[in-house]
Amino acid sequence: MTEPDLPSPPWRPASPRRPRAARPPLSRDQIVEAGLRIVAAEGVEAASMRRVAAEFDTGPSSLYAHVANRDELLDLMFDRACAGIEIPEPDPARWPEQVKQMARDGYTRLMDYRDLARAALSTVPTGPNALRITEGMMAVLLAGGVPPRIAGWALDRIFLYMVAEVYESSLRQASIEATGKDPEQYFAHWVEQLAGYYESLPPEHFPNLHHHAREITGGGGDERFLFGLDLIVDGLARYVQTPAKRSTGTA
Repeated sequence: MTEPDLPSPPWRPASPRRPRAARPPLSRDQIVEAGLRIVAAEGVEAASMRRVAAEFDTGPSSLYAHVANRDELLDLMFDRACAGIEIPEPDPARWPEQVKQMARDGYTRLMDYRDLARAALSTVPTGPNALRITEGMMAVLLAGGVPPRIAGWALDRIFLYMVAEVYESSLRQASIEATGKDPEQYFAHWVEQLAGYYESLPPEHFPNLHHHAREITGGGGDERFLFGLDLIVDGLARYVQTPAKRSTGTA
């Protein structure tokens, strides 16, 4: 039986109510950082508005004064993940290495946030940090003699390659973690199985896969990323114009 809510006797003073401590106001920066912590630990799917709000012991409505919706939050989180990437002073003699270094830094930075990279695959990041990187890389390419249109296309391809590599890595990481096994040992065993499968193929039908299985499956993710980056950036050298051609506008 539920106890009735009785009034206090008039001769007994009412118990003083303690005022509830006011919560400090939220900021957009706090919300973004909380979202990044969740993504780094559990992935993008875990970073719902409700989950981020729970980090502050509040409800999702408290977030909407700072971010319009989850899509905007993901955009802000991705841009924050791009912060801290150093933009070099353009050096025409070193432009390939400068471009590669920025891409390597971006790859390393995004790898800390699992599948957050997928938030950038369906849009063009236009946050302040993303724009700073885009402007900086464009300046390096132009200083090296890459024509503006080719430089713009190259930016798109380099960025797509970097983000796709990070996203693929996050998918592989998630599938390995789901097994509960040691990631390095599991991946090494998987590569060995793949190489063994190629070697088991009938050589009369698949001679190259059969004979070169170890070469095909060798190398880790980081090593392969750097190899692909070399292919893209070194291939831009064919488009570099001499100062004379740039001054006349010759293609």
